[in-house]
Amino acid sequence: MSFWTLERTAAVINRAAHLRKGLPALLFFTDPGRTPDMEAIATRLPRGAGIVFRAFGAPDAAAQGARLAAIARARRLLLLVGADPRLAAAIGAHGVHLPERLAHRAGAVRRAHPGWTVTAAAHSARAARTARAAGADAVVVSSVFASRSPSAGPPIGPVRLAALVRQAGLPVYGLGGIDNETARRLGDAGLVGLAAVDGFRT
Repeated sequence: MSFWTLERTAAVINRAAHLRKGLPALLFFTDPGRTPDMEAIATRLPRGAGIVFRAFGAPDAAAQGARLAAIARARRLLLLVGADPRLAAAIGAHGVHLPERLAHRAGAVRRAHPGWTVTAAAHSARAARTARAAGADAVVVSSVFASRSPSAGPPIGPVRLAALVRQAGLPVYGLGGIDNETARRLGDAGLVGLAAVDGFRT
């Protein structure tokens, strides 16, 4: 397993976005089926990367999250919890990642936890602007390329992604089908960084 190319490409993209403080160049999205050994992946992430822990209702979510939080502290990783501010607070995460349908709650989450990083999913420029208006720090746009995710829509590709970034008005990550090969096609998209699931298994 090598993240070197993905890490390097993400770092170049992040520098081009003027290194927005607090936003890592690389986000690892966990998935119970596609990344079952999430802790092993977390220990191999470059320092300063981020993890989005998606528990999907797992009965041992608190225990899983606590183990990831320990790794994040040791390796100086940003840890966000998907859709669950209570779980994020319980495990000492650095914030939350909201699905698009909950993006309007970004402001309420921020008021309750002023120091947190709050990101949101977006599948259109309109959704990105909604997240911006609600107070999100960044949005994660998907699906950029063809993805194995059962919830992924048709891929938008680099050109439409770049247009969305220009309209969004806040930092944007690309997600969906991003790996060591496809990441190289996103250097001019204006992203703040890259996000991946399966890309960390290659």
